[in-house]
Amino acid sequence: MKSPNNLNDTKKLNETNKTTQHHRLALITLCLAVLVAQIDTAIINLATHSIASDLNIGVSTLQWIIDSYNLVYAIFLLTGGLLADLYGRRFIFMIGAAIFTIASLICAAAPSAFILIIGRSLAGLGAALFIPASLAIIRVTWLEATERGRILGIWAACNGLAFVIGPTLGGLLISHFSWRSIFIIVIPISIAALAFSPISIKESSDPQGRQVDGLAQILGAVSLGSLAFAAIQFHIAPKTAIFAFALALITLFLFIRVEAKKGSAALIPLDIFSSSSFRGAMIATAGMTFGMYGVLFILPLTWLTTGQFSTAMAGVALIPMALVFAIVSPFSSTLSHHYGLRTMAIGGSAIISSGLFLISASANFQSIIFTEMGLILTGLGMGCATGPLMNIAISSTIAARSGTASALINAARMFGATIGVAILGTIFTIMNGGTNGLQLAILIGGIIQIICTIIAFKTIRHTSML
Repeated sequence: MKSPNNLNDTKKLNETNKTTQHHRLALITLCLAVLVAQIDTAIINLATHSIASDLNIGVSTLQWIIDSYNLVYAIFLLTGGLLADLYGRRFIFMIGAAIFTIASLICAAAPSAFILIIGRSLAGLGAALFIPASLAIIRVTWLEATERGRILGIWAACNGLAFVIGPTLGGLLISHFSWRSIFIIVIPISIAALAFSPISIKESSDPQGRQVDGLAQILGAVSLGSLAFAAIQFHIAPKTAIFAFALALITLFLFIRVEAKKGSAALIPLDIFSSSSFRGAMIATAGMTFGMYGVLFILPLTWLTTGQFSTAMAGVALIPMALVFAIVSPFSSTLSHHYGLRTMAIGGSAIISSGLFLISASANFQSIIFTEMGLILTGLGMGCATGPLMNIAISSTIAARSGTASALINAARMFGATIGVAILGTIFTIMNGGTNGLQLAILIGGIIQIICTIIAFKTIRHTSML
């Protein structure tokens, strides 16, 4: 007969095993969400040439097809993070997955560029709900800093894995079926994430007296939308673009004033920026995606329009960057433990800039060896920096604001991606595309990247693990 102590030990062991199993399934569910969002992003860049031919559209419209997702994602990330904190992180995660599934169906059936842009925008809304919710769930589920760092490394690795799967699968699908198939393929993944959520994720929320801020959301949306519009339209309608840029600045100023008056009840409590490490992580993340997403948009488009590669081969050529990203990311937590989050974040950002400069320098080379080396360096830098930057951001604030903090760091990520595609795509177009357009656009992407790295170096404080 077992003693009471043995019975208690057995009970505790069973509870620990049950918690571990729940955590594993929760991690799988959260990783599925990241995969579905990033696979969609990775595949669409390979489909640009096919979409342009099928729908008879130009580069500017293609930029909107790419950026409609990125822009809506960036705009509503703030609200998505707040809603997760207010009404339940699991609930908002599931709503986002459901919207993303419906949006993918709309994209697959889109008869025109306008409907495709609508579908992409709706997909961005879905991602804006479930991505910040997923990071917030990590923040409140894995409380120990080292373990959370490991989970964030796995979470970041899924981004890299998506960029491995996306180009390979996308190239095959587009070559053998059509560009519409790339939207169908993500539907089973988003449905799986939706189905696993109720059984793997515990519901959590922490309103702390906050509420949805409609005016701030509108001002933020107008500011970001105007900025993206100005960047995309500058070479076509410069006067309109200047007006849009002025509108972006005015609405940004009004947004800050509105938020300052609301204090801790704001959509974005401004005191969250009191942490220099948080500000540095935001800037480094925006710079990181500015150049990377610009490369993912312009490089395949150059290969396909110049006839250098088929769609399938363009997908294969992008794999080294994604593969290195996926391989390195899970080890970013261990490396951060030895060398510090700051070293990993800043070092990774610097490696990305070197990769971009190499891609730019080799744009006119007949051989793609140096371009591939640049892509590998970019993937290495992303793998080193992504997890630590996310960890710095969400660990720099209290758990009650985890949804808001994760939304902001993802907003920075998507802001960089949106403006990167817009500005670098415009430079590419002004240079009449081709290798000359690629060279100048990616060079500017590398310069922006190194500037953001320097700023992060001066703002992110020294630490091993937060």
